[in-house]
Amino acid sequence: MDKGITAINEKVKQESVFIRDIVGQIRKVIVGQDYLIGRLLVGLLANGHILVEGVPGLAKTLAIKTVSQAIDTKFQRIQFTPDLLPADLLGTLVYNPKEGTFTTKKGPIFANVILADEINRAPAKVQSALLEAMQERQVTIGESTFKLPEPFLVMATQNPIEQEGTYPLPEAQTDRFMLKLSITYPIMGEEHKIIKKMAFTKTDLKVDPVIKPEDILRARAVVDEVYMDEKIEKYILDIVFATREPKRYKLDDLTNLIQYGASPRASIALVVASKAYAFVQGRGYVTPQDVKSIGTDVLRHRVIVSYEAEAEEKTSEDIVKRIFDEIEVP
Repeated sequence: MDKGITAINEKVKQESVFIRDIVGQIRKVIVGQDYLIGRLLVGLLANGHILVEGVPGLAKTLAIKTVSQAIDTKFQRIQFTPDLLPADLLGTLVYNPKEGTFTTKKGPIFANVILADEINRAPAKVQSALLEAMQERQVTIGESTFKLPEPFLVMATQNPIEQEGTYPLPEAQTDRFMLKLSITYPIMGEEHKIIKKMAFTKTDLKVDPVIKPEDILRARAVVDEVYMDEKIEKYILDIVFATREPKRYKLDDLTNLIQYGASPRASIALVVASKAYAFVQGRGYVTPQDVKSIGTDVLRHRVIVSYEAEAEEKTSEDIVKRIFDEIEVP
């Protein structure tokens, strides 16, 4: 390891100490869910948004709220419903008849951490308003444009079982999320700890703020410095291109299973998320294992399967796993 990488590694070790403090605070409230907590921290450090799919009651809301409390930021939960309007989310102009003027009333989107609960229950207009704010980091109300606060993280949830009366997110919109997570039930030992901790008529589990929003912004600058070897960059490109041109990588059997491969946004997200993942591990350099660990979360919503794959009951996750198994690791 040359001097430059050693210096970055030392810097990351020092700057990433707060990760342990945040996780310690989260553990006061959340039992298990290591995967969800780890990915929330990656999303926060990589300046990317997260789409979470899981049945109700898996502590999705509690996890994001606890993270927000630990970093001393403003948290806002927005319940998406079929009658929600873009103005309910972004804000609107309110007319003052006495003075004959309009004043701006900002909506709940003006917070650091947003939980967009059941995003697929709101119509396309509302989904688009949220996704535009996520992408541009700003909101236009009337003739004025307002910057959203930094850091700004959206965690949207989808319920995979109740699909009646929903408006599924189009592929172009899901692509705006850096990570898509699929979370499952806790194991029995974890659930036993959950009932010991939470099965009371009143639970008062206090989370103390351990860092400030500006510390997250400083940590993001360090994430950008995390070293990634050119061989790993080539590895990421091979993975993404294998979703578009499977034959080129001798994955002929996948050709008819993939309708659309991952976009260049996937390559960018995989690089940044891998660096953030390495930072969370306290390392100043990216390993192929970092790319593998975060890769499925970056790609599962960006690889669109064909009807043939659906007929064979193959999911995008199965395809991504096969690509990671077959592409040569540097």
